[in-house]
Amino acid sequence: MRVYETISSAVKHPLEPLTGQEIKKAVEIIRTEKNLSQYVRFVTVTLKEPAKDTVLNYKAGDTITREAFMILLDNKTEKTYEAIVSITKGKVTSWEYIPNVQPGVMLDEFEECEQVVKNSPEFQEALLKRGITDSNLVMVDPWSAGYFGIKENEGKRLARAICWVRKFPNDNGYAYPLTGIVVFVDLNKMEVLRVEDHGVRQMPPLDGNYSPETSDSITLRTDLKPLEIVQPEGPSFEIDGHMIKWQKWNIRFGFTPREGLVLHTVGYEDKGKVRPILYRAALSEMVVPYGDASFAHNSQNAFDAGEYGLGQLANSLELGCDCLGEIRYFDAVMTDSRGNVRTIPNAICLHEEDYGVAWKHTDWRTEQVEVRRSRRLVLSFFCTVGNYDYGFYWSFYQDGTLEMEVKLTGMLNTGTFDDSGKSKYGTEVAPKLNAVYHQHFFNFRLDTMLDGSKNSVVEINTLPEEEEPNNPHSNAFYIDSKTLKTEEEAKRNLDMATQRTWKIINPNSLNAVGTPVGYKIMPGENCLPFAGDNSSVMKRAGFLKNQLHVTPYDPNEMYATGKYPNQHKGGDGLPKYTAANRNIENEDVVVWYTMGHHHITRPEDWPVMPTAYINFQLKPVGFFDRNPALDLPRPKPKTACNSKNGSNCH
Repeated sequence: MRVYETISSAVKHPLEPLTGQEIKKAVEIIRTEKNLSQYVRFVTVTLKEPAKDTVLNYKAGDTITREAFMILLDNKTEKTYEAIVSITKGKVTSWEYIPNVQPGVMLDEFEECEQVVKNSPEFQEALLKRGITDSNLVMVDPWSAGYFGIKENEGKRLARAICWVRKFPNDNGYAYPLTGIVVFVDLNKMEVLRVEDHGVRQMPPLDGNYSPETSDSITLRTDLKPLEIVQPEGPSFEIDGHMIKWQKWNIRFGFTPREGLVLHTVGYEDKGKVRPILYRAALSEMVVPYGDASFAHNSQNAFDAGEYGLGQLANSLELGCDCLGEIRYFDAVMTDSRGNVRTIPNAICLHEEDYGVAWKHTDWRTEQVEVRRSRRLVLSFFCTVGNYDYGFYWSFYQDGTLEMEVKLTGMLNTGTFDDSGKSKYGTEVAPKLNAVYHQHFFNFRLDTMLDGSKNSVVEINTLPEEEEPNNPHSNAFYIDSKTLKTEEEAKRNLDMATQRTWKIINPNSLNAVGTPVGYKIMPGENCLPFAGDNSSVMKRAGFLKNQLHVTPYDPNEMYATGKYPNQHKGGDGLPKYTAANRNIENEDVVVWYTMGHHHITRPEDWPVMPTAYINFQLKPVGFFDRNPALDLPRPKPKTACNSKNGSNCH
């Protein structure tokens, strides 16, 4: 047996993420076979997911072929390559040059870029104009440069660096923006391309520190009593590798440097079998357009997944801080840009949470009370993208509901005012400190599989009944349902006036009342972009115009902005995918849902932002014949319930 086969022999399922050993071996294979130079960076090394049919037909004990998908960047030739390495066979099975693209920025590049900027004599000269002599206290945030048709930027791999300064090493530098300085760095050559100095601006007078060690104005509360989450018999879930079984849920998950958490083959046990719901679900793209027209911010449009990679920026989580209760952690394994195995310990958190009342009824005639407690299983990770921090939480409920919730916190992107001392496009969150208005958009790719691969999507609008003899008091309303048949027809937006929603159905699987089984999207907060159609961000993220898209399944269509959004001119991703206007009725479909957080900044968001929450749910509608949570156990009351006779809760 080859050493490669030995490495992978312990893998129990085709969708298990690559192990550190597998990644190391894949890197060794491609280095040797392609004689890679020291200038080649490994942008991505991740599992090459097997074909859907292979996964769905897999049975325990079947032979598993392990492959790694790689994106590589040669800094010297400035060329990008995609490769597939068979770890099982020990050879490179695919090697392709991808012209005219820029892969996402790697973590190592951020660190190297900051030092290159600080070493620049022109940058140091700009600092001296502001009385700054110690560049070690300067913070350099390399932002993606985007695409704005600037001739001297064409063909170059760029970062647009903006800066702040600390007054001491643990100071919050975002309180002191160096708004006039912008530095463009060629990341292939790792050298400063140009330094723009738009003039010295007045520095805000107050610090922005948020810990008691760095701020005299913070005295921690002392009246908060302990609240312990205790599970003396352990958690209710079972884990086998990256497979979870909990309360009738069967969930497989993975993790990629770009997407972070990925759900695979999600199903729910009903009537003696596991009924499939999702084949794959993950964040496809995250776009943050800023709304300031000034030079300092008018090109700030972060594509956080496609340009930076949320998975590679994941935090190591700590018990009692990020998660409470009986926790199970999972590491995320990937590479740094030099191909070394990089492990993020405790990147993924799994735990159960009490979620209040699942259902309840009091029969006021008999005083009989039936109540059940709800519990949810939460699978999550947190990442830090420069100044902002984002938590992504997939929750599974006992009634068959799934939820995705994003938690937004961290630091506002700050700047100073021009000579006018004010801005039309932001809030003065502290004296002379401006926080720009912006939006956060999250697109999720949901490869649905309700009771099988052939699904459709139905739009549902609620309409008032007309005033007529059959509606004498003008109180009636009804729903109007329409099956979306083509990609163009499925470009849709929410409508509060009709309480519009969308239901994924399987027209080939009927429930107890003879209607197709389904799950509907339950939207939470949402918004539409304010950037104009001619803006760079809308050309590159055209999917933002619609909150819903539906496409037929294609394994090459994974991201709403395309595979390489970094410095792309635009038009890729969902606008390109849907241009063919393919049939989506009773097909293997993918549902793309976009939700947006509209952030008009406020002083209470400073110096660190209280968490904002945005979510959507996938809720069963006719998927089950009745309430699937009827069989929850009766809770054990610790004291008598508050009923007339003081009886128990059942």
